Parts: sequence; structure tokens; C-alpha cells
Amino acid sequence: MSVIAYLNFDGNTEQVIEFYSEALNSSKVKKVKFKDFPQDPNHPMPENELNMIMESSLEFAGGQIMMSDFLPSMKKVTGEFVKGNNILISIVIDDKQALENYFSNLSVGGYIIMPLSEMPWSSCFGMLVDKFGVVWKFNSDAYKFLDRLAV
Repeated sequence: MSVIAYLNFDGNTEQVIEFYSEALNSSKVKKVKFKDFPQDPNHPMPENELNMIMESSLEFAGGQIMMSDFLPSMKKVTGEFVKGNNILISIVIDDKQALENYFSNLSVGGYIIMPLSEMPWSSCFGMLVDKFGVVWKFNSDAYKFLDRLAV
């Protein structure tokens, strides 16, 4: 199992990756932009969001942090970007039953942003806010996605 600090930024994740990778002497950097991923022709992304970071990871000191851009088009779902709401906890495990249990347990008294479901980047992905206001991201196979598409 892997529990990872996950950081969201307001359109400047590319700069954050450069800074953190140097400051933390990162041993491995992976990143995927939204334009690197096939788009749904029925729901095209705004042009200004295609160059933003969809998913990235930095490995350093035996650990890892992951980061992405906070999309303006998603603010109806996620709320406005406010420094302080840009940090979440990401649980990345292959055991889908355990993932479902954690999701169910943590959603009590909170609210679901995205129910657990299959996505093009994950066989089981979801997001929720727990009753204490902490955002949780669940992903059964984030590493496979990053390994396949990262530059």
C-alpha cells in the first residue's frame, strides 16, 4: 500500500515540479499533461487547460509526492482554488476491495466528489471530502498510468 501527499496548484505545477525536483534532489520525475491523454471529442477540454499537468510524481529521499494542476473548468465540482485546499491524501493500492472499504468508511459524514469507478487512467478511481474537510483521492493503479504516459 502507498499513501502519498498529493498537492494541487493553480496552473503552475510545471514550475513547481522544476523547483521541487531541484530543491529536493529528486531521483525520478514523471509528468503527464492533459494534452498527452486522449480527449473525449464530445467534451473537449478548454485549450488553456491542455498544457496543464494532469498527474506527476517526484521521488526523493525514499519517498514520493504527487502533484497536478487545479483545472478552472472543474471548479464547479471541486470549488475554488484556495491555498490550503490544495493538499490531499492519495491512497494508491491494487486491492480494490480494500480501496472500496476505505472509500466507504471515509465518506461517512463527508461528501463524494467522484464515486469510485473505472476511468481511462485507472481501473478504480474516486475522490471524497471527509467529515473533517480533508480531501482523499483513491487510485488502484496510478503508477501504471504514469509509467505508460510520463515524459
